[in-house]
Amino acid sequence: MRKMTWLKAVVLAVLLVSPLALAAPVQAAARDIDPIVSTDWLQKNLDNSNLVVVDVRKVEEYKAGHIPGAVNIVYGTWAVKKGDLLNELPAIDDLADAIGSAGIDQNSLVVIVGKTDKVPDQFDMTRVAWTLKYLGVPNVAILNGGQNQWVKENKPVSQDMTKSKEKSFTPSVNKDLFVDKASLAGKIGKAVILDNRAPAFFEGKEKLPFVPKAGRIKGAVNLPVGQLFTPEGLYKDKAALEALAQKAAGSDLNKEIIAYCDTGKTCTGWAFIMTELLGYKDVKVYDGSSMEWLADPNAPSEP
Repeated sequence: MRKMTWLKAVVLAVLLVSPLALAAPVQAAARDIDPIVSTDWLQKNLDNSNLVVVDVRKVEEYKAGHIPGAVNIVYGTWAVKKGDLLNELPAIDDLADAIGSAGIDQNSLVVIVGKTDKVPDQFDMTRVAWTLKYLGVPNVAILNGGQNQWVKENKPVSQDMTKSKEKSFTPSVNKDLFVDKASLAGKIGKAVILDNRAPAFFEGKEKLPFVPKAGRIKGAVNLPVGQLFTPEGLYKDKAALEALAQKAAGSDLNKEIIAYCDTGKTCTGWAFIMTELLGYKDVKVYDGSSMEWLADPNAPSEP
């Protein structure tokens, strides 16, 4: 009798708690730094000994003026050309060396700074941030508006070359953040395939010179990276971004989503925002993107 009473209590507790659990919003993994930080926040936190500011611009741009204390690890360190494909992952050991040389470990708070002169430039920051996540650095953030916004607001700049105290970095690779062509082929009709290019490219009306042909991956839906930003070049607020993401990819935060673009760089914009700000749990980037997929006549594409 006592056993039955205990069992009823357990069942009742489950029934009471479950609706609350289902109703509660799913949260992104706990962070020690917001995924997008403002120039004001960064200026106030420059003296934080655990903060590493990584400037991914070219060396000459860095030398001309950078955020005080920022270290320069140029974008070409984080993404390389392999064969005909652009913006591919370098060797893990090379990435680990670069991370350690910047003074970064798994406990660091990292802010990525780049330029925003042109649309592709804006995604140097998110591609580097995504790569750091891939290597096991969870607390990585993007400076909203990049170096351009910092200068626009007359924040202090330095021309001193910053040399970080190197750390030994052992990567903890999260292979779920990237997919290859073979893996993607098996996901068509199952995962949400998210094309982050502009509508004219998605619709097959335009293409970049280095992409073999116009078109898109079969079954893909469109969520352009241009929709991430305000006319001033800053990220839209969370509610606006959430509405855009849900319209294209749905509201199921556990659904598998595979993002792609032309080279695997700009699509990290939405991948980063969806995982780190909006709480989507299973977003991957197809590194080869249109350059690789549309070069294969047997890879399903449309229109």
